[in-house]
Amino acid sequence: MIGRLHGTLLEKQAPFLLLDVSGVGYELQAPMTTFYALPELNQTATLYTHLAVSETAQQLFGFARRSDRDLFRTLIKVNGVGPKMAVAILSGMDAGQIARCVHEDNVTALVKVPGVGKKTAERLVIELRDKLAAPATGGDLLSPAPSAAASVGADSEAESALIALGYKPTEATRMVAAAKRVQPEASAQELIRLSLKKVAG
Repeated sequence: MIGRLHGTLLEKQAPFLLLDVSGVGYELQAPMTTFYALPELNQTATLYTHLAVSETAQQLFGFARRSDRDLFRTLIKVNGVGPKMAVAILSGMDAGQIARCVHEDNVTALVKVPGVGKKTAERLVIELRDKLAAPATGGDLLSPAPSAAASVGADSEAESALIALGYKPTEATRMVAAAKRVQPEASAQELIRLSLKKVAG
């Protein structure tokens, strides 16, 4: 089992990234909360990993913090929650915010995540209540992203990331357009953050 990787960040196209470890390129999927914490390209990065093996694929997931990986592993143990859905949940909320939704029975916020229906959201609330510590009060529903310079193709990159997280292409385009109206010069990561924040309300 691969538990941790340390190497040079070669590519990052949410939700995928490529990490060079001693000449071997590892392709990983990561939630947006991890992307916000990544350094610039060609800089060193350390990721805690989880290898998901199924009949059709082997997927490696990366997380900036061990606690995020632990929460990912807790999420995928819930009936009806697979790795892709867990990544989508962690892309919009950090551990504390997910815990707040669970302890406040906030099913409404959870069903806004792509692929999470009402029954799945209710299972998340029931099954995670005893596994997640009650969060501190206050804070935004979405984790903040550090500021970054706007880049060429930010709109397209943001739309691709949202589609990869489970949103329909037309919905992703609409979400990014709305985010651009709020912050015209936003980078791709900022557009994704703003789009997810608007969904979560």
